[in-house]
Amino acid sequence: FKRLLSVTCIKYFVKVKAAVLVQVNLQYTSKYTFINVKWVKYSLLMGRPLYKLDLGWPKNPEIFTGEVFCVAVNQDAAVVYVAQRGANVPKVLVFTTEGEFLMSWNTTTLEMPHGMFLADASSKDPTIWITDVGGGPYGHSIKQYSPSGKLLQVLGTPGKAGSGLDPLQFDQPAEIFVHESGEMYIVDGDGGMNNRLIKLSKDQKVLWMHAEKGQGLAQFYIPHSVSVDSAQRVWVADRGNKRIQVFNSITGDWLGTWGSCFTEDAPYSVRLTPDKKYFVVVQLNTNQITLLDAPPVGLIGQCKVASVIQLAEDVKPHLVDLDLKAGALYVAEIGAQQAQKFTPFSLGGSLL
Repeated sequence: FKRLLSVTCIKYFVKVKAAVLVQVNLQYTSKYTFINVKWVKYSLLMGRPLYKLDLGWPKNPEIFTGEVFCVAVNQDAAVVYVAQRGANVPKVLVFTTEGEFLMSWNTTTLEMPHGMFLADASSKDPTIWITDVGGGPYGHSIKQYSPSGKLLQVLGTPGKAGSGLDPLQFDQPAEIFVHESGEMYIVDGDGGMNNRLIKLSKDQKVLWMHAEKGQGLAQFYIPHSVSVDSAQRVWVADRGNKRIQVFNSITGDWLGTWGSCFTEDAPYSVRLTPDKKYFVVVQLNTNQITLLDAPPVGLIGQCKVASVIQLAEDVKPHLVDLDLKAGALYVAEIGAQQAQKFTPFSLGGSLL
């Protein structure tokens, strides 16, 4: 074990958790510090290095006090929102992209955050959408908040799980993607009665929907994450079926499926890098961050792995977001109870 340790690892170890190993004459108290040391040593599993860990983000990781489920970035304001779960913990923490802690939201309207999306980043009024899978009076809904945590509006029927469209109901909605047009794409739900992909208009009317549970084309089993690219394609992480399905964003027509890359574990996230070259997919059970080559316009084809970052056991990456200006990748980790930042790799640079 001592052979795995380097000066770099010790620095990282100290920054991530306030504990170090007995081998360096300080007390080891957390399994996650050991996990992160191993991660630094065995980061790149296959492919070419595309991202490297930012060891200094955040500057005060002890602020994480719950299970971190999702993250959202406002690249124009250089702010990162992190949502966590747990008893008596602030549900949302706000950091700068440089790692400074800004504030927490002391809201009682959020029970169990699952997915987040930052909308209208370039406007004077950006907002944060959060899906809530809680079973209490505020759960089974999607909420829109101001940057300071003020509740602005609610989609769905809070506290009432269902499949209705008028009024709109959800059952453990997993994630929302808000297009620059104001149209919304929602995957519902995370293990509940619904297995739906819904597109809503700007005024929240249902434009089209796929709502069948199953393994066939345009059917879902636990749709978990959704993204829309500039070529009018909707990408859905169909977690329970271990695949990504692709649809036309205008018509809702099925375009294709990627499944060959997910034989060991399901895709939990799907996000496109700012250069539109790769999709970022995390796999919770194998503790991996996988980058897939994005296909050209007019072609879906089969998935092709460009790079895999192997995290250590029990980190459990869940959902991600990207800084659309700087290109940085932020990963929400349930098991490690933290969010981590990865920056684009420069040729000739160090993985650390």
